[in-house]
Amino acid sequence: MTMHILAINSGSSSLKYALFESDEGGERPIVRGGIDRIGEVVPDHGVAVNSALDTLAAKGHPMPDAVGHRVLHGGARFSAPALVNDALIECLEELVPLGPLHEPPQILGIRAVAARWPKLPQVACFDTAFHRTMSEVAQRYAIPDELCKDGIIRRYGFHGLSYEFIVSTVGAKELGSAVIAHLGAGSSLAAVREGRCVDTTMGFTPTAGLVMGSRIGDADPGLLLYLLDHGYDVESLRELVTRRSGLIGVSGTTADVRQLLSARASDPRAALALDLFVWNARKWIGAMAASACGIQTLVFTGGIGQHATVIRSEIAAGLKHLGVELDEERNARSDRIISSDSSRCKVLVVATDEERMVVRHTQRVVNAAS
Repeated sequence: MTMHILAINSGSSSLKYALFESDEGGERPIVRGGIDRIGEVVPDHGVAVNSALDTLAAKGHPMPDAVGHRVLHGGARFSAPALVNDALIECLEELVPLGPLHEPPQILGIRAVAARWPKLPQVACFDTAFHRTMSEVAQRYAIPDELCKDGIIRRYGFHGLSYEFIVSTVGAKELGSAVIAHLGAGSSLAAVREGRCVDTTMGFTPTAGLVMGSRIGDADPGLLLYLLDHGYDVESLRELVTRRSGLIGVSGTTADVRQLLSARASDPRAALALDLFVWNARKWIGAMAASACGIQTLVFTGGIGQHATVIRSEIAAGLKHLGVELDEERNARSDRIISSDSSRCKVLVVATDEERMVVRHTQRVVNAAS
């Protein structure tokens, strides 16, 4: 049966949406769009979603049969996509402290669709679900057992929809033991074996792991305690680790890698920010390769991973001990395979498509419920 499915992907200050026609033959995009600078151009994500729906209607596109939402955090309860109902929304609201930048906008988007079309099925597709195949050891923090008994405090991991899409596109067999590098404003890595996640760099929240656009990545817990003892409170600390750190914190100017690359030769802080990003990514790729018990394939995806040829080259230059060797002409063209013919590790550049993954999940969940 053919369905028209709308995928909504709400970021902290942006919205992407895509309407697909989907049937047993696959998914075909009808239209894609987006709204940036939410909070400035429009007041919030609820208004942004209604604006997107108005645009689709004004252009004569078909009304969706279902709407799927990318949702950052599924907590301990949700390990797979699920139909939206009042109980699910209540659970999402309880998870806001774990994803304060993303979970509230995503809830607003769900509520906006429900207010407009109360009977239309909606599906929540969780970015944490892909990582629930990690072992107990990989998910566990080394803290007292009584803090872990309810299952809430654990390493969750994020960008799961992106990783799922990469696995489905490349194929588990071709990937083998792989490290997938989703590099963008938010960056993370996943170690994959036989198509299943065995480790990832983000943890309890999306602030952990790699240096990111404005997020701190891994930091000594003692540093945070030190700051609490020296004038920071919880809110100012949250602002520091999520909005004032990473590339923008080090450069003092921007988190945009394109701008940093342009300024690198003349601005020492821009150069330092990029050097930190590259060094950090390289280090974590080595760690993920260890978790995967070797690395046969390295995949670059995300805005930086797909487009920043210089960053890919610099990361790969420090991974020769893992068998990574780029063909710089292929890399400059952003070919699908950018490794040299003699490289022991195949290196790929693959465009991700979280909205398409949302559509696939939504169709499956709605069909199963009907």
